[in-house]
Amino acid sequence: MKNFLIIVLCFFGTYTFAQSTISGTIVDQFKNPIPGANILIAGTSIGATTDFDGKYEFTTQLSGSQELKVSFIGYFSQTKKISLTGNTTVNFILVESVESLDDVVLTATSAKRSQKETPLSITSFGAKQLSQKNTSSQADILKSVPGITTENGGGEVASNVFVRGLPSGGQFQFNPLQIDGMPVLSTFGLNSSAHDVYFRSDIGMKSLEFVRGGSSVLYGVGSVAGIINYTSETGSANSKNILKIETGTKSHNKAQFLSSGSVGGEDSNLFYAFSGSYRYDEGPIETGLPTEGYQFRGNIKKVTDNGSITVSGQYIDDQVQFFLPYPLEGGTRNRPIGNDGKKIMTLQTAAASGISYKTPNGIYSSPIEDGVSTKGGYIMVNFLHNFNEDLKLDAKIRTSKYAHQFNLFLDGSGIGGAKVVETQAEYLAQRGLSSGTFTYLNGEPLAANARLFENRILDRDRPISEMVSEIKLTKTAGNHTITGGTFMSRSEAGDFNVITSYLGEYNDQPQLINLSGYTKNGVTNRGAGYTNRNIKSNKTAIFLTDEIKLDKWNFDIGLRYETVSGRIENEKSASQIADNTGISQLDNVVWGTGEFQKGNVSADDFAVALAGLYKVNNNLSVYGNVSSGYFFPELRSVKFDALGKTASYKPEKIKQAEVGLKYGAEKFSGTLATYLVALKDRRSVNFINNPNGPGLIEEIKVLNTSSVGVEATANYKLSDAFSVNGGLTLQKHEVTKSESNPALEGNKLVRQPNFMNKLGLAYEKASIDGNIDYGFAGDKYANDANTIKLDGYGVIDLNFGYTMSVGKNDETVRLGFQSFNLFNSEGITEGSPRLGDNQTDEEFFVGRPIMPRTVLFSATFKF
Repeated sequence: MKNFLIIVLCFFGTYTFAQSTISGTIVDQFKNPIPGANILIAGTSIGATTDFDGKYEFTTQLSGSQELKVSFIGYFSQTKKISLTGNTTVNFILVESVESLDDVVLTATSAKRSQKETPLSITSFGAKQLSQKNTSSQADILKSVPGITTENGGGEVASNVFVRGLPSGGQFQFNPLQIDGMPVLSTFGLNSSAHDVYFRSDIGMKSLEFVRGGSSVLYGVGSVAGIINYTSETGSANSKNILKIETGTKSHNKAQFLSSGSVGGEDSNLFYAFSGSYRYDEGPIETGLPTEGYQFRGNIKKVTDNGSITVSGQYIDDQVQFFLPYPLEGGTRNRPIGNDGKKIMTLQTAAASGISYKTPNGIYSSPIEDGVSTKGGYIMVNFLHNFNEDLKLDAKIRTSKYAHQFNLFLDGSGIGGAKVVETQAEYLAQRGLSSGTFTYLNGEPLAANARLFENRILDRDRPISEMVSEIKLTKTAGNHTITGGTFMSRSEAGDFNVITSYLGEYNDQPQLINLSGYTKNGVTNRGAGYTNRNIKSNKTAIFLTDEIKLDKWNFDIGLRYETVSGRIENEKSASQIADNTGISQLDNVVWGTGEFQKGNVSADDFAVALAGLYKVNNNLSVYGNVSSGYFFPELRSVKFDALGKTASYKPEKIKQAEVGLKYGAEKFSGTLATYLVALKDRRSVNFINNPNGPGLIEEIKVLNTSSVGVEATANYKLSDAFSVNGGLTLQKHEVTKSESNPALEGNKLVRQPNFMNKLGLAYEKASIDGNIDYGFAGDKYANDANTIKLDGYGVIDLNFGYTMSVGKNDETVRLGFQSFNLFNSEGITEGSPRLGDNQTDEEFFVGRPIMPRTVLFSATFKF
């Protein structure tokens, strides 16, 4: 015991030698202080971070000639030689940069090091870059990240984000979305809502990092493919106020603000930052349904003698419409022409918003007009404390609660054998009707040659709440930065789903149609489907990492162990008589019986990550990483057998490896890497049409997949004003094993292209800035059977701005122009998820086109 105490004291103890104090100030070229910049003595982990006035100070026992290096996201790093013979003052002026790989990494690491020194693939954006992107959709922000395919065909939320080498997970399954180091939600699979429905990016974001593979599987919530982490602005002694106003096509109007500063006088150590937005529009595609909402975020930070305490929060109240695939022209797959001779942009309609009917529990009114509706928020507290120069605590705790609905229009009747678009004669014959009269709801007869489109609305009520915490203790000992920590979460969610069928004309934003003796108020089937779940999840993880920094080598080693338990309550449903219209499919509804199947599942697993980097010289590094991780299956996919017992619940396994080069100099930076991804026992959950009726059933496939690829990125500063950037990903992927259908083996992964590239040109000089970006995703398949091929497509975005002074003290206004899909390019992002492997090319093809061109004009005031 005595020896053990001696070892502990030696590890955590501190010693007193002759020390030098290094201090100074770091500002940008406009003399504005840069808070959060990192200063290190080269070749060591000794350094500090600037405070809110851009000031820093630290002590060291080193002596003699040393190099002091400073770096910050979006700026060129600088190095100055110093002589440590006593107290020293060193000031820096940083210059904004094209990506030079000298940005300090904030995500999935505990040591202060640049991208060039980190053995992982990393992409980062600073506040200026984020402010120039379209913040309406995560897809629009993330599509410039190499190795990512994003789809915004669904609109502003529920972006499908596909990471290189992995199956079609979409909606942030494999890459958690974080704000300030904490996941938006800690558990995917309590329902199928994407995590971006719970928050909106705004001008209060300071930076964005996407860290892929490697140690990203270890920290915090853990990951499979990587972590997307936003960092919020915090206040400083210099106040900052930004107001951005936008107007654009489809009656788009949006206002955003950011205000930050100190509370009190010059010597105050209390700082604030608040941001928010309000928007109203008619959607990227007009539906006649509301698209409106607001969000407020903020933080208050108390700087202590040895760290800080930050309280942050968010409140959101937002409604937006979500777009699923719909019937396009067969063959060309262009947007179709309706009965009225006009192009159909959407078959979603406000006419369906008044649907209501009797059920065993009373009158049910569809909330379809609310679309994707989210109301609620979170409160988080972050404690940072330095016990001494070598021992630091980072503890976060957050509670969140959201009332959330994800209501949507499906892509057809779901009736087996029925065409997705039908003539009136076909409609009658398919339903076994000998005759009938088709009219609008006001009694006006439908033209005899008018086609019909029967569709379903799926109403989904999904409240969710959770408590999440993470505690990390970091010890610096010589060349080692050792971090031990724990992550815990408890989540509860409901998932209530009702399907209703209705009949409409085949026009843009169609009117509802009645068929005599078969419908009422356009409704063809009441309560066509019903599910109701309550799910609870508990997670506990511990992790230990060591980041080793040597003269030429950097190594990362880490382990993670995690346990998860879940309780699932599924309500049974049955067809029940609820009305007496005399029409069978209206009088009988599928509804809950009030009896629940209940069960518990649990699982645990380990993750390990190893990585190394060799610094060939100041500009060139060679790196490699390998990791073995896991992914717990979605709790909503847990099934019960005939005896009411839960089916097997075991983790999915993932192995990743990457080897590459990183080069960063003043004018050029780039990366080149090859990677391997293998996923075992992947439980793919899809909602497909029920062959026995108009409802949906869950289809679960267990697959093994494998991918290999090459990825390259480049940034080059052509002149003081012009710079170019680009990325290229080539990959080969396949299904290596399918338990239920061996015929799928050898097929390509769903919605993963073999080829992706990004290319951008940027200009910035004096008062003018602008950039034009091109992104291309190659051919891909819409289903596991590989029977539906989707052609590749490219999209060009344009952003331009002119900044001028409008007052004293560097007060400015930037007048901006922005266009997504500048040339109104066409392409299909997916086929019909409801038809799955049964989809074929017919007279009408069910698919989801990319969004049409949008144009925005903005004015951004800084004062």
